[in-house]
Amino acid sequence: PLTSRVSPAAAATMPPLPTMTHSSSFLLPSSSPPAPPTGADAENAVSYAVVVLNQRLPRFAPLLWTRARLRVCADGGANRVFDGMPDLLPGEDPDEVRVRYKPDAIEGDMDSVRPEVKEYYSSLGTQIIDDSPDQDTTDLNKCISFITRNPPGPDNSNLFILVLGALGGRFDHEMGNINVLHRFSNTRIILLSDDSSIFLLPKTHSHEIHIERSVEGPHCGLIPMGAPSSSSTTTGLRWNLDNTSMNFGGLLSTSNIVEEEIVTVTSDSDLIWTISLRKHT
Repeated sequence: PLTSRVSPAAAATMPPLPTMTHSSSFLLPSSSPPAPPTGADAENAVSYAVVVLNQRLPRFAPLLWTRARLRVCADGGANRVFDGMPDLLPGEDPDEVRVRYKPDAIEGDMDSVRPEVKEYYSSLGTQIIDDSPDQDTTDLNKCISFITRNPPGPDNSNLFILVLGALGGRFDHEMGNINVLHRFSNTRIILLSDDSSIFLLPKTHSHEIHIERSVEGPHCGLIPMGAPSSSSTTTGLRWNLDNTSMNFGGLLSTSNIVEEEIVTVTSDSDLIWTISLRKHT
C-alpha cells in the first residue's frame, strides 16, 4: 500500500504540536483531602470525577473517592461500592462507611444493580438514571456522557475522569472500555485496576508523562490500538522508539521499562499508554 511521508524540509517548517502533560499524582497518599480552591485558582484547578464499574474495587478506591468532586457508579458498580468499601475500611462501622461513600449518581441500563442497593442509595439522595432504552452504548460510555454534561468544575477543560474496575474480568468489557478512550479522545480518562493504569495519548499533541515512582512503574507499554503508527518517538524509556512503526502483527512496545522521571511521546497515531502500579499504592 502507498503511504505518504513528510519530507525533512517540510517537517522542519511545520509548527510544533502542543504539549499535553500527564501525572498519576492523584494516587499519592495524603493525610487529608486538600481544601477546595477558590477564586482564580478554582478556575484552573483540576477536577476529578470517579466512575466505578462492576469489578472488584482497587485498594486505592477510598483515596480517589475523597479526591473526586463527582462520583458515579455504572449500574452494578453500585453493588461494588455497597459491598466493597466496608471491606477496604475494616476498622470502621460498615453503615457509616456506606453513608460516607454514597455515589452522586447511578447510571446505566439497571440490569446489574441489586434492587435493595438501588433503593438504599436512592433514599440517601443518589440520582438514579435509567438509560435502559439505549442499548448501543456501554454503561461506561453513558457515565462519561453524564459527567461531561455535568462537569464538577467550571467546564471540562481541567476534568479528569478516573475509572475504577476498568480492567480485568471479561475481555470484551475491557475492549469496550478502551474504545471509550477513543470515543471521548478530548476528555482525560484514566482506566485503573489494582495492577495498571491506562490512558490515551492523542496524536494531536506531544506528551510529557511525569512518573510517580512511589506508586507506579517500572513496567510500561505503548500500543497503537486505533490504527497502526508509522512513526512514534519516545525519550525516557529503556528501549526508546525513534520514528518507529508499530502495528498488530508487527512491533508493539510492550514490557518496556521507565528509566527517567519524565517520558516524552510523539506519534502520528493515537497510542495507548499503560504503566504498572505498585502493590503498596
